[in-house]
Amino acid sequence: MATATLWALQSDLTRLLMQTGWVARIVLLILVGFSIFSWAIIYRKYTLFRRAREHTEKFLEAFRGAERLPEAKPLASAFPASPLVTVYAAGVKELEDQGGSTNPRGRANTNAAAIAMQLASSAELTRLEHRMSFLATTGSVTPFIGLFGTVWGVMGAFMGLGEAGAATLRAVAPGIAEALIATAAGLFAAIPAVIAYNHFLHQIREFATRMDNFVMECIARAEKLSS
Repeated sequence: MATATLWALQSDLTRLLMQTGWVARIVLLILVGFSIFSWAIIYRKYTLFRRAREHTEKFLEAFRGAERLPEAKPLASAFPASPLVTVYAAGVKELEDQGGSTNPRGRANTNAAAIAMQLASSAELTRLEHRMSFLATTGSVTPFIGLFGTVWGVMGAFMGLGEAGAATLRAVAPGIAEALIATAAGLFAAIPAVIAYNHFLHQIREFATRMDNFVMECIARAEKLSS
């Protein structure tokens, strides 16, 4: 029963798509392009953030388990997806440039190391935000693109109604149904993009907080070791 209903819906949708005008088809193609691209970004972002969370947890466990500041290169090789690794590597490089070691006996300039880590943190946030603007654009623009297709289709339906001279619902209903497909397509493209954008934005803010906290934790340990 469910299969038959689904088949009937697909047949009706196919029939409506075949009856649409060239403007509606262009609108639908644009919306399909937005939808495919946004879903590709959603998949890549989901994979990126999942690996980043996993590697960050393991990196923090290794960092906090070490008595002194660990070497950055082995950690970068073991946990490449964690943005905290890049931040840590920037701080370690600054400390090494000052004293030739990550654990200097003399007083280290931790302010310079903190600045280097903050700059690396900003760069990591920019990397995490890559393509986020497209999701925001998809969520805000595609409903209006779909609405344009609907308005154009409704105009065509009423113009055809006027030419036919038959003021009945049966005469205008097919044209309106065809026009509403554009609105449905616009919402289909916009809703997942908005949900994903808000979800990933929360993830980015969480990583920003974690990187700020890690910078303070790392600098505090460096000051303790160099004192």
